[in-house]
Amino acid sequence: MKSTIAFALYLPFIVAVNASPVNQRSLGMKVALSKRGNLIDAGGNADIAALRNHVAHSVWKIQKGFRAYANNVGKPHPLQGHPDLPIKKGNPIISTTTITSYLPVSTTFVELDSVPTIKTKRGAGGSDVLLNEGVSLWHGEIAVGNPPQKFTVDFDTGSTDLFLPSPDCTSNCDGHQRYDPSQSSQSKSLSKDFKLAYADGSSVSGTQYQDTVTLAGLSATGQTLGLADVYSSGFSKDSFAPDGLLGMAFESISDYKSPSVFETLVTQGQTFQPVFGFKLNQQDSELYIGGVNTALYKGDFTWTPVTEEGYWQVKFDAISNNSTQILDDMSAIIDTGTTLIIGDADAVDKLYSQIPGAQSAFDTVGKGMYTFPCSSVPSISFTFGGKAFPIAQDAFNAGTSTEEGRCVGSIIASDKMSFWIVGDVFLRGVYTAFDIGEKRVGFADLA
Repeated sequence: MKSTIAFALYLPFIVAVNASPVNQRSLGMKVALSKRGNLIDAGGNADIAALRNHVAHSVWKIQKGFRAYANNVGKPHPLQGHPDLPIKKGNPIISTTTITSYLPVSTTFVELDSVPTIKTKRGAGGSDVLLNEGVSLWHGEIAVGNPPQKFTVDFDTGSTDLFLPSPDCTSNCDGHQRYDPSQSSQSKSLSKDFKLAYADGSSVSGTQYQDTVTLAGLSATGQTLGLADVYSSGFSKDSFAPDGLLGMAFESISDYKSPSVFETLVTQGQTFQPVFGFKLNQQDSELYIGGVNTALYKGDFTWTPVTEEGYWQVKFDAISNNSTQILDDMSAIIDTGTTLIIGDADAVDKLYSQIPGAQSAFDTVGKGMYTFPCSSVPSISFTFGGKAFPIAQDAFNAGTSTEEGRCVGSIIASDKMSFWIVGDVFLRGVYTAFDIGEKRVGFADLA
């Protein structure tokens, strides 16, 4: 008989425990998820520009969280061991004064030219802005205010904050549903501005409010959210299908210095259990709030503890190819907002060196990317808590490259970090539970 998720002794080591015995489908609440965009075009070819953009955005997002962590906690994030965010000469992302207020005195900056080339287009102000996040967003519905106003949002475990467009937003907000605080009896302006900057200098900016946010029928009262007066072109309807973004990480990486919607739900006693679960797959994808959906997985969960509250950051044991271990003892951020898997450059190079026929695609695809023979897709697995979870071969294949007979690997290298970002490429093959009460992440085989 399965024991309840909430009933587990805290252990300082990775352990495997059983999932809940109750029919959590009647106790938790689920949100159906849709996915817009793809990194592979209709012909099965890798969308090179989208791949490059997505890598740059994902790495930037995590490092942006490092800034918030340092500002909130008063010390650098433990994973921040490399130079921080790239700054283009003459076009800073935000002022150097603001950046250095968040970071240790020893922090240095690198040139934007050192990151992969990004496809850009000219913005209204004459600056080049990133065509970001036109791919692979898992989004569903929430409501804000009383009476409720409905929105679609990207559910992102790699960030914490919630933002939506305001009625006054005229920059790239056409087609998005706008949140109007004047129509809610519970809204309250905090008289605080916010600006969430992204890799090319594009941003979302506006004013912070508090209101009731309802997710899967559960209401978080007094929840802080950002009311955006400006969306960059990367958040236009064509590039960004949802109306806004809802982060599901911890308060310590919040730019608002506020808890996430899920943290608020737990604090206010709205959830049956302090757990949410994701199934990210081609069919029947969902976010489950207040537990896990027992119909969507089989067997027991393998749990691994969060090593630092901020991101859903864990240790993982190994990466193997055909059951032969290649890498071990690494840190990973589990991120539903990232499609690919991104790792530190040396480790990723070592991985591909053990895959027959694999080679660097620096010149043909982009920096940090590799190709392999399409006729021989490797069998890669990630080991958490002593259990190996395979990556589906179609997930590892990011599409054909410009070289005949060669495919692009979905594990990408970055020299901007010494850890791994584990996204959809891995998560689509497992059911994932995020336990904010016990501070742990669990993986189970899909039913």
